[in-house]
Amino acid sequence: MFCFPDNCNGPLASALPHSSFQSSSQSSAGYSAFYAKLNRRDEAGGWSPMVTDQDPWLQVDLREQMEVTAVATQGRYDSSDWVSSYLLLYSDTGRIWKQYRHEDGLERFDGNVNSETVVQNKLSHPVKTRFLRFVPLDWNPSGWMGLRVEVFGCSYKSYVADFDGRSSLLYRFNQKSMSTVKDVISLRFKSHQAEGVLLHGEGQRGDYITLELHRGRLDLYLNLDDSRSRFSSRRVPVTVGSLLDDQHWHSAQIERFNRQVNLTVDAHTQHFQTKGEGQSLEVDYELSFGGIPLPGKPGTFLRKNFHGCIENLYYNGINIIDLAKRRKPQIHSGNVTFSCSPPQLVACTFLSSTSSFLSLPSAAPATGEFTVRFQFRTWNPDGLLLSVQLNPSPQKLELQISNSWLHLTLHSAGVNDGLWHAVSLASRSLQITLSVDGEPSSDVELWEPVESRGSLYFGGCPPTECHIQAPAFQGCMQLISINNHLVNLSHVQQGLLGNYNELQFDTCNMKDRCLPNLCEHGARCSQTWSSFSCDCSGTGYSGATCHNSIHESSCEAYKLSGSSSGFYFIDPDGSGPLGPTQVYCNMTEKKVWTVLSHNNSAPVKVQNSSPQRPHVMKFSYNASADQLRAIVTGAEQCQQEVVYNCRKSRLFNTKDGSPLSWWLDRQGDKRSYWGGFLPGVQQCSCSLEENCMDMNYFCNCDADADAWTNDTGILSYKDHLPVSQIVIGDTNRTGSQAVYHVGSLRCYGDKSIWNAASFYQESSYLYFPTLQAELASDISFYFKTSSPSGVFLENQGLKDFIRVELSSPTVVTFSFDVGNGPAVLSVKSHLPLNDRQWHYVRAERNVKEASLQVDQLPLRLLQAPADGHLRLRLSSQLFVGGTASQQRGFLGCIRSLMVNGMTFDLEERAKMTPGVSSGCPGYCSGSSNLCHNRGRCIEKSNGYICDCSQSAYGGATCNQEVSVSFDRDSSVTYTFQEPFSVMQNRSSQASSAFAESRAREDMAFSFVTSQRPAMLLTISTFTQQYITTILARNGKNGYKSPDVFNPTPKNLADGRLHRIRIHRVGKNLYVQVSNEHLCGYTRAFSPLTCASAGMDSFGEEVVKAASKGFVGCLSSVQFNHVAPLKAALTNRGSSLITIRGPLVQSNCGALAESTSHVLQGKTQTQASDLAVIAGVVTAVVFIAVCALAVISRLLYQQRRAKRSSGMKEEHRHSTYTDYRTELHLHNSVRDNVKEYYI
Repeated sequence: MFCFPDNCNGPLASALPHSSFQSSSQSSAGYSAFYAKLNRRDEAGGWSPMVTDQDPWLQVDLREQMEVTAVATQGRYDSSDWVSSYLLLYSDTGRIWKQYRHEDGLERFDGNVNSETVVQNKLSHPVKTRFLRFVPLDWNPSGWMGLRVEVFGCSYKSYVADFDGRSSLLYRFNQKSMSTVKDVISLRFKSHQAEGVLLHGEGQRGDYITLELHRGRLDLYLNLDDSRSRFSSRRVPVTVGSLLDDQHWHSAQIERFNRQVNLTVDAHTQHFQTKGEGQSLEVDYELSFGGIPLPGKPGTFLRKNFHGCIENLYYNGINIIDLAKRRKPQIHSGNVTFSCSPPQLVACTFLSSTSSFLSLPSAAPATGEFTVRFQFRTWNPDGLLLSVQLNPSPQKLELQISNSWLHLTLHSAGVNDGLWHAVSLASRSLQITLSVDGEPSSDVELWEPVESRGSLYFGGCPPTECHIQAPAFQGCMQLISINNHLVNLSHVQQGLLGNYNELQFDTCNMKDRCLPNLCEHGARCSQTWSSFSCDCSGTGYSGATCHNSIHESSCEAYKLSGSSSGFYFIDPDGSGPLGPTQVYCNMTEKKVWTVLSHNNSAPVKVQNSSPQRPHVMKFSYNASADQLRAIVTGAEQCQQEVVYNCRKSRLFNTKDGSPLSWWLDRQGDKRSYWGGFLPGVQQCSCSLEENCMDMNYFCNCDADADAWTNDTGILSYKDHLPVSQIVIGDTNRTGSQAVYHVGSLRCYGDKSIWNAASFYQESSYLYFPTLQAELASDISFYFKTSSPSGVFLENQGLKDFIRVELSSPTVVTFSFDVGNGPAVLSVKSHLPLNDRQWHYVRAERNVKEASLQVDQLPLRLLQAPADGHLRLRLSSQLFVGGTASQQRGFLGCIRSLMVNGMTFDLEERAKMTPGVSSGCPGYCSGSSNLCHNRGRCIEKSNGYICDCSQSAYGGATCNQEVSVSFDRDSSVTYTFQEPFSVMQNRSSQASSAFAESRAREDMAFSFVTSQRPAMLLTISTFTQQYITTILARNGKNGYKSPDVFNPTPKNLADGRLHRIRIHRVGKNLYVQVSNEHLCGYTRAFSPLTCASAGMDSFGEEVVKAASKGFVGCLSSVQFNHVAPLKAALTNRGSSLITIRGPLVQSNCGALAESTSHVLQGKTQTQASDLAVIAGVVTAVVFIAVCALAVISRLLYQQRRAKRSSGMKEEHRHSTYTDYRTELHLHNSVRDNVKEYYI
């Protein structure tokens, strides 16, 4: 937020002289720029350019630097000429211009709709400038451009110093060293150099502070008495800003209090905390500005001095430049002048990737040789930089960026980093020489001498002159020199030299789309000229901005998805900031327990401790304090067992009752109550149960007996869990001893899943605070209703809004407006949604896209407009179940409402709201888990049934295993058409990368075998993508073709039942074998192309395993929402299922566990038992070591399908698409078919 002074809104243009107004052209004398003052009516009543003016503009010179806070426009008086939208450029000198961008990155200003109304635009952040230029974009289609303007603001006091790259300012302290706990340093600077020190100071004890420009960004190095940093050879800076070498003013401010630091550059703030224990910054003798004086103190690292201007430099309230100008003795100024020299470099901007070019005459010297030099900067990885026709014809020289490399049949790496790069290209004798950034040159040998002919084309080429496949260059160029003559770009702009198309002159109009970084959860941002993308690898999140967690929020959620006991990553706040943590989910009981262990699980023996020197043990959990709080808060119940075995070791002092031992809760607060009691009661569980060994005491240990006894209890007050530290203070007497054990934190239940409210009046609603959803939001909930329509939730702003509603019995609609006009996404179901059954809705909106998911129906997705408004600005309360107008209210039940990972407590709010009640009636509205393993509970008039169509299990409650025995000749192939179009509709590289980032697979199955190698499961497509799970010989995975992951070294071909879970999102792969820890892998899967289909495209080990087949039993096979093995048994007549060899239904899972002890025994017995378990086993192979290899190779094939330009919405790949075992599927299309081979 920017606060302007109350008096900084005065008119600045009305009193300016005639010479302050200039323009690109004028229709006639009466339409000149001077008549463009607001409300002026004389002559033509405003400015209008010539009809032939290709790049019209109106310029205002404020005569001195001013602070501008607003601009206003009118059309030409009493006419049909006005400007409806425009750009605003500003400059200190009138030569080098910068385009003003609003807070959300928008460039366009709204103009007029008639000739008389004044439209004022307040600037979201003020600019300090002398020159303003209005560039019309759109105007009245029934008239022409007409403009009258006013500028609002106030005068601005400026203290400027000019540094020439060798100069600096030294501010000397009054004492030998200065030690501060608080610092505020602020300045403005501008430079055309990407490197240079702005501030430096250091002290004898190793403290230092350095602020410097590095690669066009601002780096801050700060050390407060941290010896590790002092002696480290590599100092790590905090970095803010981008493109700061653009010759425009940038503001910087450092605010430090103790170890807390804010570094702000142009309204972008980075908050951080310094390392080490130091609280103060100790600097000796002096601070230097503009460079580091030589020779430096020991440890000083060499950097370039700053070359440019610094303005209004303040150190802790001291005006450094003012002291220097007045030649105060504490300031030493070397070669510093106090006026800012005008910039010498003028750039031009290439705007279009299809049509921009700059044509300049070659004017080759008499020798026939030619040289070309220029500097460029860009974000794009591809683009044509230079094209030259050569003699003898038809030779041609082309210099282009290709895949981020510079190519002239040779290359140089990484030139699309946004920095200026200097290129020198020369032809001499029989060589063409290319040099980049002063590095050693590369040469191309020629067969005969060549010389340039015709024009040199920079950045692109007209289609009539050349046929080049490479896209045109988008970026900036400057210092263009041909045959050692510097090109005057002003002459090009004025039409006196060369030709051009789609260029902006006197400006480098580049935008850093990764500043601020809109990728969430620490994801890496990369960009091109027109867009940015996020790399979610290793973050645990997915989506266009890495907003969505790939993990469930609780063990309860994993249980509902059909998972079994094991180690899992849970993300307790979903898309919130906390991140995932690994826990153990125990699902063997009726309750699902979340178990978090700590670093001291073994019993600890304590002796020789006293209240003055107690024994202290700290407990560290595999989760942060915030994650622990979220897990405990979201659970229904938590507990932690504390066992205290004692011999002459008391818990409380028997004289005054003060504690001798205690524990600290998760906040670090001291607690002296023990298991079984509420806080504040200093007793043990034996007192509650009335079975203490001596009823005179409230704890067994307080009897102070010579014999061993114990006080064991369960801590269950959630607000205090888990135990963070235990203190034992009474084992220093003769014979005193204690042994304690603190168990793992155990929680069960997920309060959010069944938190529900029932709405039974159309005018009723629940209200909550305004959604905090400016840049990203995700909303998810379940509903059931019999009503044909109703609003689920709504939040409004002044103009913006967001709404999710049931718009008809079969359609859910997600609509919003962030300033670009209303956007609407709808998902239509082929079955009614008002069927009194639970349905799932998830709506998401971020700066890249919006999406809507309903049940397992295909995901509906809408791309955000390029360069549109980004922020959703809401101001009213959030209404759930209705609207502020109390119309179109929802009738029915809503449960598990979450927004950005935060659960809304519907039940609590419903208790105080008329027309709404807590909970929801019905059999399927509680946490009783009536249906298991992804089974769906269906309400009936007199009970319920379980729909197991999407579960790999069967039975009345979806808990009966579906197992099949295989012999060597048996296999099952399951084929179906995917109901999504993303892989056919997208052909660009960016789209392919986006589809890859959203790609997701969830697989789970159990198996029993004694064979290796063995093919267990293969999923493949006709585009040669596949994931295969095989049993392979340990150490035999030496082939490099696929990506191979080995999650366990154990022998899995041991005749026992093993459960495998595989989960992939984009580049992240997670594998769990039985109940072992979850293994995570990250691979940058390359977009490879395969020439042939079939088994030739598989790895050698896969082909070998496939040739052996599989002898054993597979059970409960699940792929996303498909249960192919179960479908094979229940739909044998389907054309989509191919069964080869005998297929025998079995119950091998239960039998395997009951006979596992026999399988480790006698050879003959083992063979016999396997025959029973697996069905047909003709031979038994014993294995010494066998490992599981999950072989994942993703092969992508580009498609060139053109998209309709009018298509704004697309169906996308849905991770969980509705596949039903009834197999009501459309005809198969070859390019859109997956096969599941078992």
